[in-house]
Amino acid sequence: MIRKEFVIAHPSGLHARPATLIVKIANRFDCELRITHEGETVDLKSIMGVLSLGVDKGALVVIEAEGEDELRAMEAISDHITEMNIQGKE
Repeated sequence: MIRKEFVIAHPSGLHARPATLIVKIANRFDCELRITHEGETVDLKSIMGVLSLGVDKGALVVIEAEGEDELRAMEAISDHITEMNIQGKE
């Protein structure tokens, strides 16, 4: 399992458009992908789940990938998040 933290820097947080794009990327992979915000964890492949978290700018989220293609999945998601002006936390 891979786990990575991100601080959301996008001015609108994870609203509909950026959330939809991340979910589309997540659905390209077979591994399990989860996102956690303020103690609540949802399936990163579910747009309704991701939107239900209400992630605002400045929020900390944790993304976990588990399965055969977890490395490729986390790399693709991390790259996309960086492109969207959402910063990774090392």
